[in-house]
Amino acid sequence: MKWNIDNSHSYAEFSVRHMMITNTKGRFTKISGSFDFDEAALTGDSVEATIEVDSIDSHDEKRDGHLRSPDFFDVATFPNITFKSTNVEKTGDNEFKVTGDLTVRDVTKSVVLEVEYNGQNKTPWGATVAGFSAKTSINRKDFGLNWNVALETGGWLVGEKVNIALEIEGATQPAAVVA
Repeated sequence: MKWNIDNSHSYAEFSVRHMMITNTKGRFTKISGSFDFDEAALTGDSVEATIEVDSIDSHDEKRDGHLRSPDFFDVATFPNITFKSTNVEKTGDNEFKVTGDLTVRDVTKSVVLEVEYNGQNKTPWGATVAGFSAKTSINRKDFGLNWNVALETGGWLVGEKVNIALEIEGATQPAAVVA
């Protein structure tokens, strides 16, 4: 069954080490895409998603502006981050590994998402919704996100490892009744 990602109930959050002592978090607020999933068989066939990089929100406008700049995401040249699955593997009762191509700044690398299926429900408006939680980690430098500043006491201003957490709600409308 085909599901469309519901942007108003989905998010992509990231966390990266700042000054080697804390983690700074942010999120992207505009996510779109679709996935195939069959609850009865607990199998998935494919996932395609797009994140609008300009929707970045790290709770600091100045930092968000820097993240949008050519130092990091270069939104003017690379407005989207995309993910397209290449393999879906069931690993537990409600758990999957979704391997796919993640593209950031026109650099594509294979990543593995650890996914948990959270179930389905019907909305009061007739749609069926399904929820998923996913996580992975990437090295930002693998995607050309190289900007950094050396700290006077040693180490770097921005860590290389980026933890990613996703909460995705997909919706499908009931099939039309054929007369």
